[in-house]
Amino acid sequence: MNTSKAKFLALLLLLITVTTAATQTGHRFVSKVWVADNNDGTYKNPIIHADYSDPDVIRVGENYYMTASSFNAVPGLPILHSKDLVNWRIINHVFRQQEPKEVFRQPQHGGGVWAPSIRYHNGEFYIFYPDPELGIYMTKAKDPAGAWSEPLLIKEAKGWIDPCPLWDDDGKAYLVSAFAGSRAGIKSVLIVSRMSPDGARLLDDGVMVFDGHAKHPTVEGPKFYKLNGYYYIFAPAGGVQYGWQLVLRSKNIYGPYEEKIVLSQGKTEINGPHQGALVDTVTGEWWFVHFQDRGAYGRVVHW
Repeated sequence: MNTSKAKFLALLLLLITVTTAATQTGHRFVSKVWVADNNDGTYKNPIIHADYSDPDVIRVGENYYMTASSFNAVPGLPILHSKDLVNWRIINHVFRQQEPKEVFRQPQHGGGVWAPSIRYHNGEFYIFYPDPELGIYMTKAKDPAGAWSEPLLIKEAKGWIDPCPLWDDDGKAYLVSAFAGSRAGIKSVLIVSRMSPDGARLLDDGVMVFDGHAKHPTVEGPKFYKLNGYYYIFAPAGGVQYGWQLVLRSKNIYGPYEEKIVLSQGKTEINGPHQGALVDTVTGEWWFVHFQDRGAYGRVVHW
């Protein structure tokens, strides 16, 4: 028997032995799908044990919709749907090719779609997302499972990130944003800009409403809400790995804002509970959906 044939037979015997052992103790080697729903009215975190960085969630009627960062991957800007905030499924992606196409024909490590926000206004779904190299984009759709408009660059600016819109009671529209220090040269501040009611353009360069340098470095990822006459900005600070959730509140959209840390790791294993979304349920409860960086597991989703 020649050497090559002997090696082949030895390898074949090894594969048969391993397969037989795996069959005999199969339960030890079967990969199981993570299920957050305990089927008894309770759930366990993470609700999505997969990489969905910077999730944002809204409720429209009895339906919940989520989107998340997709960076340079396509299809981009996933749309997920749920009826209970625990069981989620992907129903769409906003685009199959990322704009500008001539740029994203080449790998763009660390670029592309950063933290998006999703909102429902006047019968339409809106997503605002940043490209840290190019600026702020907007896309919209009547049906989140259907066709979305071609992303429109509403603010050309390097380093503007994490936009979130707010349509006020008087019909005026605003956008809160943060800055990426790696591109803009500044960070740890939040600004509010006037926006056209159709979300198609910004009307000014913004007013700084919060400076986090003293106590809340790397404040970013703001989400904008108005409840009971107060303007709220939910924003993580302190960085992804060890940070905390900050809530700002003011009677005036431009501040001054009072501040409070509402979520931090404490003695738990949930390191750096990071940016996410405040969402109300059909029963009137309020929940906060956010991500946790789990290294090789990705940025998993908790609530």
